Amino acid sequence: MWGLIPLHSRAIRPNSVRDDVDGLSSSDEAAGARRRGGLQPGPAAEVADSPTGTLLDTLRVAVVMLDTSGRVLLWSPLAEEMLGWAGEHIVGRRVGGLFDMGEASGGARRMAAVPEPGRAERILADLLRNGRWDGILSLRHRDGHSVQVEARASLLVDGDGRPFVLASVAETARLRTLEHDLAALDALYDSSPLGVAVFDTELRYVRVNEALARMNGLSSAEHIGRTVSEIVDDPGAAAELTTLQRAVLATGRPVIDLMMLAPRGLGHRSISYHRLEDRAGRVLGISATVMDVTERKEAADKVERARSRLALLNDVGARIGGLLDVRRGAEELARALVPRFSDYSGVILHAAVADGGELPTVQYSESTPMRQLGVGAIRQGPEVDRMIKLGSVVSFTRKSIFGTVLATGRPQLVENNEQLLATTFPGDPKVRATMELGIHSLLVLPLRARGVVLGLLVVSRADSREAFDRDDLALAMELADRAGSGLDNARLYVREREGALMLQRSLLPQSVPQPQGVEVAFRYVPGSSGTEVGGDWFDVIPLAGGRVAFVIGDVMGHGLGAAATMGRLRTAVRTLAGLDMPPHELLRRVNDLGDDLAQDQDEGWMATVVYAVYDPATRRCTLAKAGHLPPVLVYPGEECGFAGCGATLLEMPSGAPLGVEGVEFESVELDVPDGTVLVLYTDGLVEARGEDITDGLDRLSTVLSRPLSSLEDACDDLLATMVPGREPDDVALLMARLGGLPEGSTASWTFPAEPSAVRRARRHVRETLADWHLESLTDVTVLLVSELVTNSLRYAHGPIGVRMVRGGSLLVEVSDPLPDPPLEREATTEDEGGRGLQLVARASRRWGTRHGRLGKTVWFELAMPPAVSGT
Repeated sequence: MWGLIPLHSRAIRPNSVRDDVDGLSSSDEAAGARRRGGLQPGPAAEVADSPTGTLLDTLRVAVVMLDTSGRVLLWSPLAEEMLGWAGEHIVGRRVGGLFDMGEASGGARRMAAVPEPGRAERILADLLRNGRWDGILSLRHRDGHSVQVEARASLLVDGDGRPFVLASVAETARLRTLEHDLAALDALYDSSPLGVAVFDTELRYVRVNEALARMNGLSSAEHIGRTVSEIVDDPGAAAELTTLQRAVLATGRPVIDLMMLAPRGLGHRSISYHRLEDRAGRVLGISATVMDVTERKEAADKVERARSRLALLNDVGARIGGLLDVRRGAEELARALVPRFSDYSGVILHAAVADGGELPTVQYSESTPMRQLGVGAIRQGPEVDRMIKLGSVVSFTRKSIFGTVLATGRPQLVENNEQLLATTFPGDPKVRATMELGIHSLLVLPLRARGVVLGLLVVSRADSREAFDRDDLALAMELADRAGSGLDNARLYVREREGALMLQRSLLPQSVPQPQGVEVAFRYVPGSSGTEVGGDWFDVIPLAGGRVAFVIGDVMGHGLGAAATMGRLRTAVRTLAGLDMPPHELLRRVNDLGDDLAQDQDEGWMATVVYAVYDPATRRCTLAKAGHLPPVLVYPGEECGFAGCGATLLEMPSGAPLGVEGVEFESVELDVPDGTVLVLYTDGLVEARGEDITDGLDRLSTVLSRPLSSLEDACDDLLATMVPGREPDDVALLMARLGGLPEGSTASWTFPAEPSAVRRARRHVRETLADWHLESLTDVTVLLVSELVTNSLRYAHGPIGVRMVRGGSLLVEVSDPLPDPPLEREATTEDEGGRGLQLVARASRRWGTRHGRLGKTVWFELAMPPAVSGT
């Protein structure tokens, strides 16, 4: 295994050499004069030209020179280091004394002349006869232990023709370790399923294992001496690999697990490069490890496809799941599939589904109304518009693929041009556009919900894109089923919202009266949170005597329940308002209704309300509220023109919301100047997430403090103050400019409780009607006033008041201190009295009674003559 070191220098024969080395011991070190003429190179001479850290340093090969008689001529420092004997003790003596003889007598180790009889002579004889010898020897270390070495010896001749023996000696333990390492490396190299190669510094193959040779389709011998560019067919890949090899060779930075296509595109490979250096740090080349990862890449691709498909399902579900609008959902579905899943996509739905109607109940036919509601395309153009035009009306023949899917609810996969041509009727311009766009693969999928087909999802791929397969069909069906459920939810939402809004609008006033002396403007803005309509409402209610009631309220909660409760509450307020009771009393009566107003008696209800009554004749406004935001009074200013310089939040008892038992309500009476504006509103106008309600009230007051041209403009300006992105909530706004009746429109008198009161009342009424040019009403008015004043004289003890108001009708009021209301009864033919209220009820347009602070008032109204009412 080990080559001999050639020696051409002349050997020098020693002058005096003993016949044997028997008796050599450690005490002989005293005789350590170096034998004259012996060859003993110093350490520097042996290692001066040898680089450190090489394989020789690992093997530690000692060199020994002998003459033909077996005497040592040269003893290298490594030999001294290996066996412990210094050169001055060995040179000139026979080497046989180094053979291991076991323990010497007396415990002292000594070198015997012939450690094994005949063995040294036989080895020397074989060497002289054959010219070489190799084998394993057990030599004695100076310390007494045995050292097993492997020796290689050769018979050489110096320049003078004299023969000598040159031997190389290495410890067998080091050799066996190295041999085992090399054997393991060779076994791994040859048996590894990985491709392994070694390149020199010129990047040429110097070693290739069989696995890599098979991968490249060449033998190992065909690789040796060639570069990657000469082995790899693909010039681009070869150039990339060469660039990587040069970088690794120059920098020493490895390349690990670089994924590349195999030659001729047959699979994938993982390539790793490392720089090779010897123990001295010299660069020897680079190593390459190549692994066929085709199966791993295919498995990773499958995992990635599964992940991307799952992500697509999640994305589509997220994009259309939160959209409660069928048309927007169809558009988002079509766009979500391009280009991730297809090049073109279209969503076609039954027209009734798009409008929130009922699910189709009859079999699809050519006359079934279908609409293209969603379109997705990788590019735009006239061909795309001919194939899938947003909003277009679509019809299919029953025998076409589309008609088949609509009828059966089973998807269809179109895999070639022949099948594409057969999708509809011959000459269909949509099919021609499909062919012009290069579409070669098509999926027609039913959009289903609860077993009913809502429409179609059509997706296609064009040009060089891979055609749809069965896995794509399964994924598309999952997408279509999820989309169908989402679109059906949107359909239900549209229908539910339209129904809720219709109910809410029907419960709100479609128009408001414009009483004399009062100007009214209003706004109602529904919330935008789907079907969750709110319970906000307002109302303007004409009352007797030309008075008018303003109401605004907000039922807690949202949805149909809140809207229904709002409707019942509005009806209750309108009904009780007809009884002409004070605002606080009306709120108490409504609150007493309790569970009758709730949607569900097991659940509580709550509402905030402001109820105000204004009398244009007296310019007095009476208000009460139940937990609602404070009304705003905007007092007029001379320098501002229209009311707007004195916006004031009205301080009044808050009161608990309706629905809370055991609470009291209080009324507040105000005298208001002409032109004062009363502003009632719900919290949606002033509330915003993240800010205090006072901020919204300040914004409200600021807008109302500016001069405005009209109440209508003021309403618009107030709505414009709402914070963008606020929490969706209904907004109700009611504004009323309060004024008085025209001068001369009222007349009132007070009479003592005397018999003359009836006569005096008749006279004043007759004169007033003449002044108002209402002579046609004189007889009936005088008759009814006489009956009411007579009743007051009969039952009351105190002053009797009479008031007449001319407006849209003629109002007459008779007041007295008696709080008990008069009772209408049926008088018989024998009764002399009891017909007064019957007469009032039959002769007037309407009549009634209301309570006041000092008694009661009985009133009636008469229709104005046509000539007067028309003026």
